[in-house]
Amino acid sequence: MLIRQAPRFRSSEITDEALSLNRRAFMIGAAAVLVGGSTAVAATPPAKDPAPLAATPNPGYRLADPPTKYESATTYNNFYEFGVNKDDPARLAGTLRPRPWSIAVEGLVAKPKTFDIEELLKLAALEERVYALRCVEGWSMVIPWIGYPLAALLKRVEPTSAAKYVEFHTLKDPEQFPAQRKGIFNLGGLDWPYVEGLRLDEAQHPLALLTFGMYGRVLPNQNGAPIRVVVPWKYGFKSAKSIVRIRLVSEEPKTAWNKAASSEYGFYSNVNPQVDHPRWSQATERRIGEFRRRPTLPFNGYADQVASLYAGMDLRKFY
Repeated sequence: MLIRQAPRFRSSEITDEALSLNRRAFMIGAAAVLVGGSTAVAATPPAKDPAPLAATPNPGYRLADPPTKYESATTYNNFYEFGVNKDDPARLAGTLRPRPWSIAVEGLVAKPKTFDIEELLKLAALEERVYALRCVEGWSMVIPWIGYPLAALLKRVEPTSAAKYVEFHTLKDPEQFPAQRKGIFNLGGLDWPYVEGLRLDEAQHPLALLTFGMYGRVLPNQNGAPIRVVVPWKYGFKSAKSIVRIRLVSEEPKTAWNKAASSEYGFYSNVNPQVDHPRWSQATERRIGEFRRRPTLPFNGYADQVASLYAGMDLRKFY
């Protein structure tokens, strides 16, 4: 799922090839990169187990595939605000305070509004659903997300005719996100806050979810509490976490990883097995909990639903 010259990385700074055979091995970043030295961060007390969150399953989005184990989905994560290792988010996420929380929806809209998280949850009660979706969060997983179409929120603020893109901003707070502190983690070229974006028609697709839970529970901190987006046909770094601001804009947003490494991370970031990452093949994937590799599916298996969004586009050029 913008342009600044990508930094040049030393070979010692790049994730071992065995851990990065395809882009899904570290979905939210340009490689688990540490530039210069780093200061150890003590683990914080883990957050309490997330509260139960009831939701009505949506049969249209159920998969025959069994879901990834909850323990795997909550302990093997990419959330670079907490660190570059897969276990850092679960180990350090106790610093995040998901209440109180609000999200400003603004920009090219007729009715800009700041929504309190509790208000969003009340709105969700009108169309609360569980979506069991293939997910590119870390490696490949199947996660039963609890959420509803982002389009429902956008409809409430009434995008103007000038709005062409949706820009997401995550929280910037070094007290809650230790990797944002200077001198602790310095991800080459990555600016805070984390910014992602979608085309407006992508954001209005029913599979683009405003998400606040998983596995029948409130979102754990390490998975993007209290609210995130999930865009299952794209690589996981397009699914912004811990969102505090949504802006509708007329120009393509300058997104975090595209600014950091534009030659490797395009704006669209659709799952396309025919386009290799510059440093590895993306033709196959390995699902968490499985040993064997499987062919990567175009649009992560959702081609029937979303391919029409890109009719006539060169998906090798617009990667």
